[in-house]
Amino acid sequence: MSAAHALDAPRAFLDVSRSVLGRPWRDRCADPALQAYAATMVQAYGLPELLARVLAGRGIRPGEAEAHLQPRLRDLMPDPDSLVDMEAAVDRLARAVANRECVAVFGDYDVDGAASAALLAAYLRGLGLEVRIHIPDRITEGYGPNIAAVTALHAAGATLLVAVDCGTSGHAPFAAASTLGLDVVVLDHHGAPEHLPAVRALVNPNRLDDLSGLGHLCAAGVVFLTLVALNRRLRRDSVAADRLPDLTEGLDLVALATVADVVPLQGLNRAFVIQGLKVMRGRGRIGLAALLDAASLSEPPEAWHLGYLVGPRINAGGRIGDAGLGARLLTTGDAAEAARIAAELDRLNRERQAIEAQAVADAEAEMDHALSLDPDRPVLVAASADWHPGVVGLIAARLKERFGRPAFAFALRPDGSATGSGRSIPGADLGQAVRAAVEAGLALKGGGHAMAAGVTLPGFDVAPFREHLGAALARTVAEARAVEALLVDGTLSAGGATAEMVRTIHRAGPFGSAAPEPTFVLPRHRIVDAGIVGHGHVRARLRSRDGQAIGAIAFRAAHGPLGQAILSGIGREVHVAGTLAVDTWRGAERAQMRICDLAHFD
Repeated sequence: MSAAHALDAPRAFLDVSRSVLGRPWRDRCADPALQAYAATMVQAYGLPELLARVLAGRGIRPGEAEAHLQPRLRDLMPDPDSLVDMEAAVDRLARAVANRECVAVFGDYDVDGAASAALLAAYLRGLGLEVRIHIPDRITEGYGPNIAAVTALHAAGATLLVAVDCGTSGHAPFAAASTLGLDVVVLDHHGAPEHLPAVRALVNPNRLDDLSGLGHLCAAGVVFLTLVALNRRLRRDSVAADRLPDLTEGLDLVALATVADVVPLQGLNRAFVIQGLKVMRGRGRIGLAALLDAASLSEPPEAWHLGYLVGPRINAGGRIGDAGLGARLLTTGDAAEAARIAAELDRLNRERQAIEAQAVADAEAEMDHALSLDPDRPVLVAASADWHPGVVGLIAARLKERFGRPAFAFALRPDGSATGSGRSIPGADLGQAVRAAVEAGLALKGGGHAMAAGVTLPGFDVAPFREHLGAALARTVAEARAVEALLVDGTLSAGGATAEMVRTIHRAGPFGSAAPEPTFVLPRHRIVDAGIVGHGHVRARLRSRDGQAIGAIAFRAAHGPLGQAILSGIGREVHVAGTLAVDTWRGAERAQMRICDLAHFD
C-alpha cells in the first residue's frame, strides 16, 4: 500500500487489520458525523451511549430517534395507489367480491409465497368467497405459474387467478389463461423484465415503470397494501362494508414473510415486523401457534425466531415434501389439523437438515478444489445429480458464507434440466445477472433479487452459465471483496454484557437485511473453556481480566478457521467479536455472545 493510500485507509478497530477470518475490523461510527449524531442522542435525548451508537451507525439522525424506537404503522403507510396497476387490480378484486366469484390464488413454495397466499385467501374467505390455493411442486412444476395448473384451476370453477410472489414473467401460462377466459392479477415483488405478460393488472414495485419507491417490500407487503386499497374501495362502494376483515390481524403473516424473505428491515418493513410480532404473540393464528409449539419456542417470538425457527420449517414443505403444507397451516382454523401439519413440517425440517449437511460437505469439497485451481474465481457454481433440488438454495448460502463470494448450486431435474439457486454478497446483483442469462438464451427461466436468485438451465452443463456469471459480476465482486470488513458498534466487557443491556440495544431492532445486528467486541478476554456441541457448533466461556465471565457460541464453526481458533485458544487472551442475545435457562436470564470473529494481538 502506498503512503498516500495508507493515510486514507480507515484505522482498524483495536488495530485488528486481519482477523482469523482474514478481514479487518472497522468502527461502524468512524465517520465524525455519525459520532456527532450519537453524542447528540445521548445529550439531548438521554439515550444510553451504546444504543445511540447503534442508531447512528444505522443512519438514524437525532431527530428521527424517537420515531425509530417507537414506529407507528399509520405514519409510514404509503398510498397504495402509488403502485402502478393498483387501481386496476382493486377494480377486478372488488368485482370478484361483489359477484361472489371463485378466486384461485397461485403462490410460491417459500415462506413469502405461503404467507401471501394465506393473507389474500383469509381476506376473501372472510367476505364469503370460495378461494382455491395452488402452491406448485418444486420438482415437478418448478417456480411460477404453469399452463397445466392454470387449466386445472379454471376447470375447478375459478374466474379470477391471482398470482402472488410470482407471475411477473409468466407470459405463456397467462396467455393460456386469457384463452380460457380466466382473468389474471399479479401481486409480486421480484425483478421484472422489460416486457411484461398481458394480464388484467400486474402490481410489482420492481417493474421498470413503477416509481412508488416501494421495491423493498416482500410479496406479502404488496398483498397487504392491495388489501388496504381494496378495503377502502369496498367501504366507499358500500360492498360488504359491515363485515370487512380486520387487516391488522394479517400483520403476523406480513412480518413472517418480511423476515424470512430477507428484505430490508427499514421504514415500512420494520414497522410491519414490529406490529406483526405483537399480533403473533397473541397466538390468534392457530397454525402459527402450533408451529411455534412444534419448534419448542417457549418465549415470546422475536424477529430472529421467524428467520431461524419458523421460516425453515415452513420452507421444509416446499423443499422436500408437500409444497402446500405451509399455506394450509397458515389458513387452517382447526387446531388438530394445525398440530398435525406443524408436526409434519418439523419432521421434514429435520430431514432437510440431514440432506443439507451431506450436500454442503460435498459442495465445499468441490469448491475447495476449484479455488485451488483458480483462487480469484468471482462466482462459485456447484452442481450434482445427487442433490435434492429443494436444498440447492441452502447449499448456495453456505458456500457464500464460507467463501465470501456469490455462489450458485444446481440439482438435476427429472426432465433433464437443471434447477439452481444462488446467494450473493452486497454489491453484486445476482438477480440482474440471471435475467441477463435468460435474455441471452443461456437459461430457460430465472429471476430474483440482488442477493438471491433462481434459475432453470436447459441441461446439466453449467459451464456456460458459470462463465456468464463470472463475466457479469467479476468487477463488482472484486470491488465488494476488496472493502470487506467487520463493522463493530463498540466494546464491552463480560461483566457489562447483561440481559438488561441486551434488551436496551435491541430497542433499535428488529435487525436483519439492511439493518445489521449490532456487533460488539470483548477485548482481551481469555478463553477458559471450549468444545463442540450440536451440529458443528463451538461453545465457549470467556473471562475478562476482572474475573467476570460470559457464555458464547460460534454456530457451524467447528471445522472452519473460527472454530479451530477458539478450540485451540483455550487459556489465551483474544479479542472476540459477536452479537448479543438473552439466554433463558430455568427462569434465569443472562447475556450470551454469538461469536462471528476472533483476533489475536501482540
